[in-house]
Amino acid sequence: MYLLGQPPSQIFAFALTAILAFAYHEYAHAIVADRLGDPTPRSYGRMSPNPIRHLNAFGLIMLFLVGFGWATTPVNPNLLKGNPRKSMMIVALAGPLANLLMATLFAIPIRLGVFDPSFSEELLPTAFQICWTGVQINLLLFAFNLLPVPPLDGFTILLGILPADLAYQLAGLRQYGNMILLGLLILPQFTGTSIIGLVITPVMDTITLLLTGIG
Repeated sequence: MYLLGQPPSQIFAFALTAILAFAYHEYAHAIVADRLGDPTPRSYGRMSPNPIRHLNAFGLIMLFLVGFGWATTPVNPNLLKGNPRKSMMIVALAGPLANLLMATLFAIPIRLGVFDPSFSEELLPTAFQICWTGVQINLLLFAFNLLPVPPLDGFTILLGILPADLAYQLAGLRQYGNMILLGLLILPQFTGTSIIGLVITPVMDTITLLLTGIG
């Protein structure tokens, strides 16, 4: 189990901040898609700040078991205003930006030194522990989802930036997206090196230092 061996306080802090990070990432997608004219998220009840509305039960279970989870927001690109490819790029970008905003909000008390910088080994986490975990999880989702790999948001953003003909050719990779992503995730088991980690860890470390002042 991913959280096996962690004190109850850290499991609590992880659960709380992970649920918020995943839920409001998806809520941001829903809000932007709705503003761009797609009624699909609204018809699925996703225009709600209630985190439960945006979670995927199996994806959440996998997050706690193996450290990798997911949630999705139903969006119909054909109902978005303007160029569907460009509009989907905007919808996709909203999710990671929401995580960056949440990381910033969690970082403010840390930066201001409001809480004693301590971690609890007991049942309940300290306020600092919750804020620190919130920064880390949201920055992880921010950096990870910007990778230009299907089915992540970064791939949709890439398709919106590239010339139309090249984007059309690459769009076919979506059908293999889950296999590509799974391959990248399990590759370290055989090579000992995580390509994803090599990319996102420096990003997380740099932004963590900028937001919290802690390196």
